[in-house]
Amino acid sequence: MNNFKFKTLGAVVLGSLFLAACGSDNDLDVNPTPPPPVAMATFEVTVSNLTNAQPMSPIAVISHTDAYQAFSIGQAASVGLENLAEGGSNTDLIQEAVNAAGSNQQASGAAPIGPGGNETITIQFPAAEVDLLTVVTMLVNTNDAITGRADIDVSGLAVGDSMSIRGVAYDAGTERNTELAGTIPGPADGGEGFNAARDDIADQVTMHPGVVSVDDGLTNSVLTQDHRIDNTVINIRINRTE
Repeated sequence: MNNFKFKTLGAVVLGSLFLAACGSDNDLDVNPTPPPPVAMATFEVTVSNLTNAQPMSPIAVISHTDAYQAFSIGQAASVGLENLAEGGSNTDLIQEAVNAAGSNQQASGAAPIGPGGNETITIQFPAAEVDLLTVVTMLVNTNDAITGRADIDVSGLAVGDSMSIRGVAYDAGTERNTELAGTIPGPADGGEGFNAARDDIADQVTMHPGVVSVDDGLTNSVLTQDHRIDNTVINIRINRTE
């Protein structure tokens, strides 16, 4: 009888150990293979001010696909572009890009760029998303002039490659080019910046007709010949570093 009890108890213990061993298979720590790191692309965008007397507002640099467009000739300016073109603030334009389909990264310059000056802005995003860059700024001694380049194709730039392009002035089409005191935010006047009311009948982005100035007969203008923007006004150098 006792031998039977011991045999039965032994069988129960062995069975329990077997079940415990089987159950422990589910508790083994499995280290999953971590996903590979995302390859990144880094671009240095150097903007040079080629004007004689036109400071440029802090630069906006936007990486995107052709599903996004910051500005285009013949198209009405967004409110964000209007803010930039009239007051020099890129905040709303960048936020529009953040919220838009097709834009994957945005960067801002640290400060205005004076005549003859330059600034380098770094922008980084996944290498698989390399496509187009837009660079835009305001010429602050104007009513609503912008400059830069939209939809710059950087998809062909390998690491170490660079490209340079120049840009002209565009009229945002949101404010008349009166050049009157109180209407220009730059140091030539220190007047009003952004105004939500649009009084330019064009209401679309066009090539800028140029500054008239008091020297050329616009007697009420606060601008002089030094503020002209007839030729190329900006140089953009893009260097891929990663």
